[in-house]
Amino acid sequence: MEIHSAGDDDLDLAHDGPDDVASGPGVTRRPVTAAENLRASRGWWDADADNYQSEHGEFLGEADFVWCPEGLREADAKLLGDVAGRRVLELGCGAAAAARWLAAQGADVVAMDLSAGMLRHAEQAAARTGLTVPLVQADASALPFADGAFDVACTAFGAVPFVDDSALVMREVYRVLKPGGRWVFSVTHPMRWIFLDDPTEGGLRAVHSYFDRRPYVEYDEHGAATYVEHHRTMGDRLRELLGAGFTLVDLIEPEWPEGHEQIWGQWSPLRGRLFPGTAIFVAAKPSD
Repeated sequence: MEIHSAGDDDLDLAHDGPDDVASGPGVTRRPVTAAENLRASRGWWDADADNYQSEHGEFLGEADFVWCPEGLREADAKLLGDVAGRRVLELGCGAAAAARWLAAQGADVVAMDLSAGMLRHAEQAAARTGLTVPLVQADASALPFADGAFDVACTAFGAVPFVDDSALVMREVYRVLKPGGRWVFSVTHPMRWIFLDDPTEGGLRAVHSYFDRRPYVEYDEHGAATYVEHHRTMGDRLRELLGAGFTLVDLIEPEWPEGHEQIWGQWSPLRGRLFPGTAIFVAAKPSD
């Protein structure tokens, strides 16, 4: 799971791109090229890998499949079905805790991520747990696998929101799945983009347009993007899935569980009890 909590309460909406002279690092909403997006994503997660694991590794576990900050686990939700003996691809695997959990359930798993820094943590965790899965460094919009190579594909907050063309990711996943294969992914709930990334009462006031699809961009003193994340509406996500050929099986909006007091960035008990923070899409490739 890879979730970045973006501090967007001081968006510089006047800054349109790297051709402008930036007075210093900041945040904005502006278009990015595919190359700029890829460079920023790889650089961010490589640089932040150690900090991310230090902050969230205990919550995510060494070999556990946690779908979201609400704490929904695949062991309870069973969104992937019986994975024993199944060929499974985890996109945006981060430190691959979910892939190791899947391997422990008898799945034949491949874990993939863009970031070498995150995959380094996956290797270290494999050594600690004795659960080793193949690790692949690749871009989710160009999957290096043959057609029909997998029975199941999944990701918990990985890949999908960080790619400029997420519709292409859907088509690529469709391609590498066998007929009847299942594709399950979790992302920040689209309605959360209306609000500031603030776990307190300050995050209860709607300030952004739900229909503003410009990427959220953090940039350096030269105006170059250092972090990019993309908003899509609920309808956008459904059209991406259906356009790729998938059928929608279910849409899960996990409720905030009683007794869960952990704050993860903008996710908090205060906000979680009022409106959803995560959307989990469960889709299937039709059988021949």
